[in-house]
Amino acid sequence: MISYKPKDIAGKLALGFLKNPLTSVLGISLLLLGFISLQVMPREEDPQIAISGGAVIAPMPGATPQEIENVIVNPLERKIREIKGVDHIFGIAMHDVGIVQVVYKIGERREDANLKLYDKVMQNMDQLPKGVMQPLVKPFDIDIDIPILTFALYPLEGQKADYEKLFPIARRLQQRINAVHNVAKTTLVGAHKPQFNVEVDLNKLSAYNLSMGQIMKAIQSIAVNVPNVKGRTESKKLLIFGVKNAIDTVDDVKNIIVAQYMGSPIYLRDVARVERGIDFQNFKTAYIGFKNARTPEEAAKAKLSPIKEQITLTVSKLAGTNAVFVANDVLKVMEEYREQLHKLGFGYIVTRDYGKRANDAVNELVDHLLITIAIIAVMLVFALGFKEAVIVTLTVPAILAVTLFIAWISGQTINRITLFAFLLALGLLVDAAIIVIENIHRHLHSHDVGERSMEEILVEATDEIGAPTNIATLAIIMTMVPMLFVGGMMGSFMKPIPLNVPVALVASLVVAYIFTPYLSLKMLKKPKPKHAHGKKASEEGAK
Repeated sequence: MISYKPKDIAGKLALGFLKNPLTSVLGISLLLLGFISLQVMPREEDPQIAISGGAVIAPMPGATPQEIENVIVNPLERKIREIKGVDHIFGIAMHDVGIVQVVYKIGERREDANLKLYDKVMQNMDQLPKGVMQPLVKPFDIDIDIPILTFALYPLEGQKADYEKLFPIARRLQQRINAVHNVAKTTLVGAHKPQFNVEVDLNKLSAYNLSMGQIMKAIQSIAVNVPNVKGRTESKKLLIFGVKNAIDTVDDVKNIIVAQYMGSPIYLRDVARVERGIDFQNFKTAYIGFKNARTPEEAAKAKLSPIKEQITLTVSKLAGTNAVFVANDVLKVMEEYREQLHKLGFGYIVTRDYGKRANDAVNELVDHLLITIAIIAVMLVFALGFKEAVIVTLTVPAILAVTLFIAWISGQTINRITLFAFLLALGLLVDAAIIVIENIHRHLHSHDVGERSMEEILVEATDEIGAPTNIATLAIIMTMVPMLFVGGMMGSFMKPIPLNVPVALVASLVVAYIFTPYLSLKMLKKPKPKHAHGKKASEEGAK
């Protein structure tokens, strides 16, 4: 029976959980929740920063850049300035089109910002001059514009690369990756589309007195489907008559009649060379180099070209999802297509793997976290004793588990800054447990220890330090609060620190008040009074 009545929340928690059979269940549950949170929390290398903005594109055919600036860009800039939260506006005036780019302050809600921009443009349509086409409002989407994976598809050495057959395979691969769970966007840059290439001989064109416009119109007129609705039949069915695309082969292109000359038709083959191929005038082509063949001499020796033309495939994920899981799922799909690409003379390498980088960064910081806990445990052995050091060390995983679980359910991701916040707070997390165990140790070595029960000593020792420990922890938490109000890029980047450190400190108090007395009851014992031995010896001497 405990006669001591605790006055502070610390003593009340210690009393309530000291001999409660559910205390051990609570501890194991917290550790499991922390482990699950660590495994399933979305992993990223850096925290996501909410960046809002957009571009207003207003075409005005035939207008000069000076006219575009005066009648489109400047009026739009003035009106957009009326929107609250706008940070920067950049206007671009070119021939036939004006572009106004808008960047909002960091932290503005993207949906609200996009809606405000669209409403402001639509409300002022009447102020745009005659001849301006419908403006296009295109918001930025920074979350899915930064890829987590990039692949370089390149021709293999010693094999004939078939770009014409590669294009449909690459398109199917892109579509397949886009169907992967949590993949937001894929792009294919530098892929050569199959097409009919028409190389016009300008000398022949001049000889027949033709223009390039006539050649283009002749090809366009026959290269499209032309459906025509003829009306309904007596059975109430709709009859549609269509002209099939008349271009299927190279000969079809060659036999296009482009004009009449002295009563005879002029075919495309008379003024141009036509062949089936790819869009070799693709100006988005990139090149890849290999480290083991950086010079032509090394390449010749290794039978490997130092620089190869590549097709770039990029993959972006949805905001707030696990980059590691998404990257692994995409890599599995790429492996399924490896054999098909090899048959066409192409291989691929991963030039960017954000998922692996994020996973490695998180694992490295977790390792450092464990090393730091071990160092603290060793230091406590010399300062408090072995059993006391074990008790304090066991509270650290429980504190981190609570913090991770709260971060998970609040929608945060685990990244370098989140784990840095844990490392920053780690030295503070053991303060409460050390204060409690030190006071318990003092009470166990007091002169009246033999007159009180172990349970009463633990509750009283915990209750005594409750108020000052709470105030000290609150003071530390208050030093973190101003970081929540730091604006700009730095404030958003460092926000996990003021969000997680206070939670960890509060968790350290609760864990210290609950589990430190509980573990002390299991592991510590009251020392035997030294005067008892002396009294016994004197009695024996008297006899």
